[in-house]
Amino acid sequence: MDILQNLIAVMNKEEIRHYKLFIKRTAIQGERKDELLFDYTKQNQENFDEDKISKRLYGIEDKNAYYRLKNRLIEDIGKSMLSQHYKENELNIIVNYILLSRLFFKKGQFKLANYYLVKAERKAFEKEYVDWLDIIYTDFIKLSQETLEINPEEYINKRKANRSKLLKLQEIDDILSALVYRIKISQNYSTQNTKILELLQNTVNDFAKSKDVKSSPVLRFKIYDSVSRILLQQQNFVSLEKYLIKTYAEFTKEKLFNQQNHDTKLQLLTYLINSLFKNKKIDLSLSYAEQLQIAMQEYNGFLRDKYLFYYYNSLVINYSVKDIDKAIEILHEAKNNEVVKKLPMYNVFVYLNLAVLNFGKGLFKEALKNLVKPILEDAFSNLDEAFRLKLSVFELMIRFELSDYDYLERKIERIKKEHKSLLKVAEYKIQVQLMSLIQKMIDSNNYSKDKALLKIVNALLLDNQVAQETNIVNYANWLKNKFSI
Repeated sequence: MDILQNLIAVMNKEEIRHYKLFIKRTAIQGERKDELLFDYTKQNQENFDEDKISKRLYGIEDKNAYYRLKNRLIEDIGKSMLSQHYKENELNIIVNYILLSRLFFKKGQFKLANYYLVKAERKAFEKEYVDWLDIIYTDFIKLSQETLEINPEEYINKRKANRSKLLKLQEIDDILSALVYRIKISQNYSTQNTKILELLQNTVNDFAKSKDVKSSPVLRFKIYDSVSRILLQQQNFVSLEKYLIKTYAEFTKEKLFNQQNHDTKLQLLTYLINSLFKNKKIDLSLSYAEQLQIAMQEYNGFLRDKYLFYYYNSLVINYSVKDIDKAIEILHEAKNNEVVKKLPMYNVFVYLNLAVLNFGKGLFKEALKNLVKPILEDAFSNLDEAFRLKLSVFELMIRFELSDYDYLERKIERIKKEHKSLLKVAEYKIQVQLMSLIQKMIDSNNYSKDKALLKIVNALLLDNQVAQETNIVNYANWLKNKFSI
């Protein structure tokens, strides 16, 4: 896919509409070749034929005119998107103010240039964009040479003070980049190894030029964010647990947490609870869940609603191992909570977990009732297709337990049609095999004693995919139970 195809492929409906209006600013007699090329590219992402569209537009073999049109179209799309999104965030606004200031500087309109630089400085200072402030102060000093209204000494001093901050932040970014790279390339930090803390300290020592940076709260919070995300991505929960416990204790002892970074504190606790659960430290995970609940009430509970769902999740995952009835009780409480009820995706989580837990207790009618609920939610269609496939396979298991064989056969056919492409992917072969097995179990007079089926089941049990947590329920446990293995 070339640049033009890539550009058009990532444009949303609003951006396409804005582009169409943008090009209409100039009148052209007859058909607009740029619009024709745009539409052809949009409609033929998979089978784009450059020779075909070039000949259609110009009727000749020489492609020079086509390439000029293509380059102009790329430029116009860029201009359109810039004009559409120039106020989308603070940084875009600052950059545009700087560009306007430089435009008027070239025109010799120094008063207007100063007006836009002042606006840019105000925004950049408010958001602490020290890198952009450096550019702005440099432009002020240059502008001061053209007008007596600006005292260059004021901006020289501002630039010096700002550059001190900038150097520290650049040093922090250097340390962070080196740390992230070292973690990613390291082969020594498996889930059984917790030397991540040693790597972290060595990196800081190697790249920190000043004591202030070494102990900087900004650096430490940035390191926390990067390290925790990398370890989560690697599913390295052993190292993550060690790192988070140490970090949380240090931040708390040194009183680094405050209202401005309270979101980070609650996030850290949530990560820690989940990593402890993954490491099967249920009681310790629950004790941190209580700390999360207490922290949610701090500062008049201004982030309570945002983290309420995560608190319920912390309790449910742990009690689903420790006390299933307690987990079900918590889910019913969450189901009736007004904050949870407002967000459809939270409801999907609640009812799905009720279905899984009731399935585990052998309450199959109750499991089905709760599984049907999220499927009927509008939010269900927004779920990842792979997740919807796994929900459907879970439903097959419940229906089998309820001996709903006629429905099962129809449902299996619907799944095959709905997820035709996905079922060809090797990652989902276990779902294909399980559906095939359930079909054979329906057709068998005594499936649990059927030697051919037992052979299939034993082969399935050797596959690591069969017991993966991402399958919603453990297929291996269900198969062992059905075939008394």
